[in-house]
Amino acid sequence: MPTGVHIRDVRTQLFDATERVLRQQGPSALTSRAVTAEAGCAKGVLHRHFDDFDDFLAEFVLDRAGRLGTEATALRETAGTGTVADNLTGVLADLFSSVAVAIVPLITFRDELRARLRRTWPVGVPVLTEAAAMIASYLAAERDLGRVNADADIDTLAPALIGAGHLLFADRTGTPPRTDALRAMVVAVLAGALRETES
Repeated sequence: MPTGVHIRDVRTQLFDATERVLRQQGPSALTSRAVTAEAGCAKGVLHRHFDDFDDFLAEFVLDRAGRLGTEATALRETAGTGTVADNLTGVLADLFSSVAVAIVPLITFRDELRARLRRTWPVGVPVLTEAAAMIASYLAAERDLGRVNADADIDTLAPALIGAGHLLFADRTGTPPRTDALRAMVVAVLAGALRETES
């Protein structure tokens, strides 16, 4: 794209291009040139809007983590419907079919990106810690409805579900796990925390 052409909503265009590169080629292929080529714009566009590439990537990761707010609301609204195991199976399938799986190695791969994120996100991997908070909030709602046992340790169960789910989906080039395998993991992690009718 010629340098003189105006691009509407540069951040969105560049972030969406970053997600496509990450999902298709993985974090090792992610360069400013790859992002701008995928976005169809001149390389200088990225550097006019961000201090450097790690600044851009930090903003990208935080943007994708922030998008989980809408999903958290939708998940909480399922409380009391269907079964707890099915609701969590669905949300974990959606989460790990997204760019979340590719963001984890991206953060691991880039020391400077990790350092930038620590300035505003002191603990954990942004997308995964937001997802754990989303699941904890949902489990709390189900506990209030009596479908999760009152003594269930939801602050431990939520990250356990995220960790186990991530392990199932971690091979981005392989075949994703079948729904029944994902559901079996959810039921196993929540063993003892659910009323019998919810598993």
